[in-house]
Amino acid sequence: MLARIVLAVESAATQSRFSQLLNRPDFVVDAVRSSNDLWETVSRESYDVVVVDRGCLGVRASETINSLRTLPDSPDVLVICDKDDAQDRAELLAAGCLSALYTGLPNKMLEEALSAVLERRLQTAEESLVPPDSAREPQLSDFVSASPAMQTFMNVVHRVAASDATLLIMGETGVGKERLARAIHAESPRSGGPFIAINCGALSEMLLESELFGHEEGAFTGASRARRGWFELAHNGTIFLDEIGEMPKHLQVKLLTVLQTREIQRVGAETSVAIDVRVIAASNRDLAVEVDEGNFRRDLYYRLSVVSLTIPPLRERHEDIPALAEGLLNHFRAEIPSRVTRVSKQATAALCRYDWPGNVRELMNVIERAMLLSDYEEISLGDLPASISGSQTTSDQEFPTPEAIEDETLRVPSQWLMQPLRDARQMLLAEFERAYIAGLLEATGGKVGETADRAGIRPRSLFEKMKRLGLRKEDFRQRQGK
Repeated sequence: MLARIVLAVESAATQSRFSQLLNRPDFVVDAVRSSNDLWETVSRESYDVVVVDRGCLGVRASETINSLRTLPDSPDVLVICDKDDAQDRAELLAAGCLSALYTGLPNKMLEEALSAVLERRLQTAEESLVPPDSAREPQLSDFVSASPAMQTFMNVVHRVAASDATLLIMGETGVGKERLARAIHAESPRSGGPFIAINCGALSEMLLESELFGHEEGAFTGASRARRGWFELAHNGTIFLDEIGEMPKHLQVKLLTVLQTREIQRVGAETSVAIDVRVIAASNRDLAVEVDEGNFRRDLYYRLSVVSLTIPPLRERHEDIPALAEGLLNHFRAEIPSRVTRVSKQATAALCRYDWPGNVRELMNVIERAMLLSDYEEISLGDLPASISGSQTTSDQEFPTPEAIEDETLRVPSQWLMQPLRDARQMLLAEFERAYIAGLLEATGGKVGETADRAGIRPRSLFEKMKRLGLRKEDFRQRQGK
């Protein structure tokens, strides 16, 4: 990410000297000349480091340092001192100052000290971008496959992973586009930098622009402080733009400019900031068709698809399912208190027969569910959903009416009767949730916003549920068009 620094120095000569020492592509430096200007600046913008001379701190230096440290982004504070006073330096450090730099030191020593502090700050900030509960980063070696189609695909992936080329990953919902993007990042020269993933279809138009590019103070109602966007935070790393086909047209223009100039301009800003970011985009739509239909800019499509990778759906590589299932068992074993260590031959055969409309994500959900429900060391056919095991399911039946219950005609599937009440209730709720959301999507023609409104949930929550349940809005749009 880009380090933002405010340099508050009263002396013009000292300010010029430290501006030169901080002149690096990874740093954005805002220079001010007084204590009042310093506070006005930090009240509008978030900073990683405050470099301030001793004079700007005033007589209550410890209180000023403490106030700076309690700003929203808790910036590190470095104090520049004209005098080499050991007692004053000790008091500054005790007050929370990270370092007190004596201006009488040679430039080389000052530059090394500044770099050490700023590199440490950047590393800490980038680590904070990683969710605390995130699992081990995926590697390309995780994508071992017995399928000829997948082997051919991975040969291409290995060739482009080490490059800095912009990538477009295509594939159906649930095939693992983000996981592949993370694996490519992890084995690229940018692996030491941040990986930022953002779903372009889960945010409103205004919010998406602010999230991507940041905004200045007062850029819109509620923008009380300037804010960094994901492109700025992803500096020296990779940004993953999922559901790129959902991006509004005017933001497509802005993204094209970023790809061409390698500069971003915050919402409400008059100047641009240089960035160094690899862009990986993904879509479950055929963007070439979207271009022909006028829904996606042709020039942006060509810019994004320097290298286009289409992940084969799981139904085209059934020979990978046994290994995938075993890998998922090992993955979930650390998270789920289960005795399960293997999948039976009958259950494996059923998994291989199924078409997997939700792809690998659906397989993950099925394995996790089976591990939760099984009381044995082996996942059996009865632990699988009825749609996969081949037994009767309620998903093809109407939900019971009150009259049916009164007439005692309600019947529960036999495999549910083999489970404890709590587990059977969870299975019923899962069946209902999928049927309910699918029904609403059918009624709205796949319009996610309208579906979310009817369901009384946020669009982002609906997207997550659809991913988990293997539901694609495109399928419902196609049905309505028939």
